[in-house]
Amino acid sequence: MNEASQQYWNDYWNSLDQCKPAKVSAWQFGASPDHLAQLVINGVKTATCSGLVFYEIENEPLPSIEDYSIILSSKDEPLAIIKTTDVTLMPMNEVPEEFAIAEGEGDRTYSYWRQAHEQFFTRELSRIGLEYSEEMMLVCERFELVDVNRMS
Repeated sequence: MNEASQQYWNDYWNSLDQCKPAKVSAWQFGASPDHLAQLVINGVKTATCSGLVFYEIENEPLPSIEDYSIILSSKDEPLAIIKTTDVTLMPMNEVPEEFAIAEGEGDRTYSYWRQAHEQFFTRELSRIGLEYSEEMMLVCERFELVDVNRMS
């Protein structure tokens, strides 16, 4: 985590009368970090997903309920804090329409979600020598917006 994110995290928790969680992650959304972060800030985007294979390759732990994340801009500036409320593993072809709509992207239809994610995963998997499959396992995460960085 960069210095600006650490400062934001510390300032946020210092403003509350609560114990600060032991861990937090900081990351950008995939295809268009700034646009997707703005959807979170606007309350439109309340879910996200990633391929399980990417967690496995990068040896990253899966998100868990009650995890906190700092959402970063494309310039690694901290924009907001979210808290994970649900994590489900499922094949891409079994993602329900309601979850796809909660991702808040495009015209907010299942058809848009499916097409955009198929293109994204096809591109990202090909970069690491793998092929897209509609049965690929996804890590589907729901979250709530906790704070917006007014300094960004």
